[in-house]
Amino acid sequence: MASILLLLVLLMPAPQITGAQSVGVCYGRNGNNLPSETEVVDLYKSNGIGRMRIYEPNDPTYQALKGSNIELTVTILKNQLQGLTDAAAATDWVQKNVQAYSPDVKFKYIAVGNEVHPTDPETQYLLPAIRNIHNAIVAANLQGQIKVSTAIDTTLVDNAYPPSAGKYSDAAKSFITPVINFLASNGAPLLVNVYPYFSYTANPSQIDIAYALFASEGFTTPDYVNYQNLFDALLDAQYSALEKANASNMEIVVSESGWPSEGGDAANPQFAQAFYQNLINHVTGTSGTPKRPGKAIETYLFAMFDENTKDGAEVERHFGIFSPKIISCARCMDAPIRLAIG
Repeated sequence: MASILLLLVLLMPAPQITGAQSVGVCYGRNGNNLPSETEVVDLYKSNGIGRMRIYEPNDPTYQALKGSNIELTVTILKNQLQGLTDAAAATDWVQKNVQAYSPDVKFKYIAVGNEVHPTDPETQYLLPAIRNIHNAIVAANLQGQIKVSTAIDTTLVDNAYPPSAGKYSDAAKSFITPVINFLASNGAPLLVNVYPYFSYTANPSQIDIAYALFASEGFTTPDYVNYQNLFDALLDAQYSALEKANASNMEIVVSESGWPSEGGDAANPQFAQAFYQNLINHVTGTSGTPKRPGKAIETYLFAMFDENTKDGAEVERHFGIFSPKIISCARCMDAPIRLAIG
């Protein structure tokens, strides 16, 4: 029921947004009630969504994307990293999952590993896999189009308040610092999954819900920096950590950010609608963050649909912007369904 309510809320009139090229939407496929890949790509196009992130190579998705001009981020999950420490295997992966579809599919990033944590055994495989995939992209002469990176979450940074104090934890330094050095040497951004929802629900007594939903007047930190929202504070803590890792010029792409419509504390359609719309307005504007002012923030909303077979807590299955029933609903409407990001 909440998915239907969220859909109806998102279909309410919204301000016209221009310059939305900085916004993409993640397309997770952990559901048994999702539209076909062709219908999904049509939904992206009809809503002016120009960027997509997927979590594994998928031929039907690639076929549907051909000629669409939608920029694509492909993720390599961490259980695949060990095999890619073999250079020949990485070359084969790029040939089968990138070269075979390029240039008809417009690849933008390859995220080698998603949320690898210090205690994961895959930490030892992360940099070799990134290096081998990068070398295979160079060998394919695609380095001018595709950047190879990794997607981390915000927990690798501790001491995140005030944001200027953010630094990589001692446990994370040993594996993430060499990765950052490699990305910097190749001009690649760092991908970071940024979730004000989880920061808020972990500490609701100290964080105002309005601050998490971009609806606060903000406050000034002890080092005299004014923050208007939690998203900027979380993002700037990541930039502070990069500065302390001698990568002050590295850009961050927000590879996931979202708010659930049910399944947990503060998870409801009204908060989800407010978060997504305010996030879109913020990242497509030119305010930036206090550390990186004056420009749009490349951001991927998570996610296109609720995923009813996804592992984990119940809340993880309710981050969808659209109900899986959107396609049948769209066919009944006189006008295209808009999400106000195109």
